[in-house]
Amino acid sequence: MELDSIYTELISEHSRSTEHKHHLECPNMSLKGRNPSCGDEITLELQVEDGYIKDASFVGIGCAISQASTSIMIDLIKGESVAKARHLANLFLRMIKREELTEDEEEELDEAFALKNISNMPARVKCAVLSWHTLEEAFKEVEGKH
Repeated sequence: MELDSIYTELISEHSRSTEHKHHLECPNMSLKGRNPSCGDEITLELQVEDGYIKDASFVGIGCAISQASTSIMIDLIKGESVAKARHLANLFLRMIKREELTEDEEEELDEAFALKNISNMPARVKCAVLSWHTLEEAFKEVEGKH
């Protein structure tokens, strides 16, 4: 199956999925991300304990790409260490900026790698990176408090 059809299927599947789309019972990190140019808006909620993301979810509205990218990101970071989540966000953003990734790095991104071709659609890039930037901002905010 070629990347385009995998991409279309993934976007469709994840944008409709409600698995991660709800409020967490007791998040200890919550940050809103907005894309003013198209109206996408998410609130990312994380439960971080002992340096690990025990749980993660989001609520919000937006296009299929922003919703799917957020869902895929949560699949990747849930249960991972904060350091690993930051590493994955860095890889994803590098990929979208068309920086060369190694084969191992591509594999680390798992399903998120299917979003690679969004880098060829400048109008959609902000949609794809909204949740990843929001995740980075949430971690920076916490660092600032410590």
